[in-house]
Amino acid sequence: MNILDNIRVVLVNPMHGGNIGAVCRAINNNGITDLAVVDERPETDWNEARKLACNAREQFEAIKKFDTLREAVADCTVVAGTSARTGFYRDTSYPVRDFAPIALESAKEHKIALVFGREDKGLFNEELALCSHIIQIPTDELYRSLNLSHAVYICCYEIYTALGIFQPSEESAEEANSDLRERMFDLWREMMTETQFVHDQKLDHMMMGLRRIFNRGKLTVPDCKILMGLAKQSMWVADQWRKEQNKDKKMH
Repeated sequence: MNILDNIRVVLVNPMHGGNIGAVCRAINNNGITDLAVVDERPETDWNEARKLACNAREQFEAIKKFDTLREAVADCTVVAGTSARTGFYRDTSYPVRDFAPIALESAKEHKIALVFGREDKGLFNEELALCSHIIQIPTDELYRSLNLSHAVYICCYEIYTALGIFQPSEESAEEANSDLRERMFDLWREMMTETQFVHDQKLDHMMMGLRRIFNRGKLTVPDCKILMGLAKQSMWVADQWRKEQNKDKKMH
């Protein structure tokens, strides 16, 4: 079983349908598909929620609904409530990054829950009392509150990242060897002279600068071929320009 299938995101009494739809996308971005809404509001705009879910429509249709938080987390071991406020027993909270390994360890065998409160008031104390852990997202004192879908995304992202399953794309092209790089530099040296970009007395200095620029990152074989093609084309254009200039002189 996919460990992410054991992670349930719970929204308690959300105010805006659009946020519910955006959460559908946020959790799917991170491989999570179990979403529950507790104590939905009569005025919830579910059409707006469906619209904001965009291509996560399947997730939107799979939302579970519960009357109480207790029912929503009844089958969960670790229950993590999010809070931006301090005080009372909220001071024992975990930064979400530190909590991620705890969540994954329990999710290996059990269902766990990430609980998010109302956009304006968060989770009430009696709701936090149902949580085994309190987690916080580091934010600046300038403005502590996060948009609901943003908060969900950050928490899910930290857990997904801690799982270590994401494989970033890697450069598939072969790295250029010294011989190819030097042939490229020879062409650029010739090009800078032919195009009169630099005078002969400053050419060596300019070449050292050019080498520093190109050596800051890995040059691949295709990179070098593109740069060599650019140098050749520049010399061809310069040659055509000189021929046109000479033709005009002869005509006059």
